[in-house]
Amino acid sequence: MLELLRSTPWAYPALEAVHIVGIALLLGNLVALELRVFGRAGTLPVAGLARLSLGLALGGFGIAAASGALMFATQPSELLANRAFLLKMGLLAVAGGNALWFHGRGSLVKLDTLARVQMLSSTAIWLAVVFCGRWIAY
Repeated sequence: MLELLRSTPWAYPALEAVHIVGIALLLGNLVALELRVFGRAGTLPVAGLARLSLGLALGGFGIAAASGALMFATQPSELLANRAFLLKMGLLAVAGGNALWFHGRGSLVKLDTLARVQMLSSTAIWLAVVFCGRWIAY
């Protein structure tokens, strides 16, 4: 697989496109849920939307993680020397910690001020991950 990614002109760009699709599924569904929690589409039940959007977001994360791991495997030493990549990995860890805290405290049921701050923080962190991802190539 790595040889295919290195030797075929279309393989790596196709993998990057798959990575972006995963990110879109992840971030788009998190933002949709966040908008509902902040009062948009008030007729949609939060719990039902959460089941749908979080499942899709997790699927998107899986796609992004798998494609990202393959991209990493093609040039690990270059990426480990890249500050944007290291920052992206750190932000991914922060995003994971925030998600664990959010779900661990039952924030989706409470929907209190802290839950809303956690949701806004999550979106901001994921946007920063996207920006770092774009800077990796430059």
